[in-house]
Amino acid sequence: MFEYFLVFLGAAIPWFEMALVIPLGIITGLNPFWVVIVGFIGNMVTVMALIIGFDRFKSWLSKRREGKEQKESKRSERAKKIWNKYGLPGMLLLGPILIGTHIAAFIGMTLGASKRQTTIWSVISIALWAIAFGVLTALGFDFFVRDI
Repeated sequence: MFEYFLVFLGAAIPWFEMALVIPLGIITGLNPFWVVIVGFIGNMVTVMALIIGFDRFKSWLSKRREGKEQKESKRSERAKKIWNKYGLPGMLLLGPILIGTHIAAFIGMTLGASKRQTTIWSVISIALWAIAFGVLTALGFDFFVRDI
């Protein structure tokens, strides 16, 4: 049970997220179905917290940055390119593998996406990627175990 809590916690932490945690959980012998479910929930909890608290967080961040020169990060630049080319759905669907789900949701909202649309596309994206990471890892790991 503790191992699943670690999957939840890892999936909830930005930059660890599902792309790392789900494969690690499955490779260590945990049930792939539950790893995907717990990883999805862990990632969604913190993304939803970010979406719900976006206005407060944006206000805090602008006060913190007040008077300081800001250089745009490579992730932010990449996110804006994705946004300009694919819009919110593209950014959130590509986010987990390119910039991270949290950053994709935050930047999408910063660029004008509504909380509702950000939530809908985040759920779709995180669910699809959790399933993809889980299935591919389980099949790949099973493939390598049989050959050994």
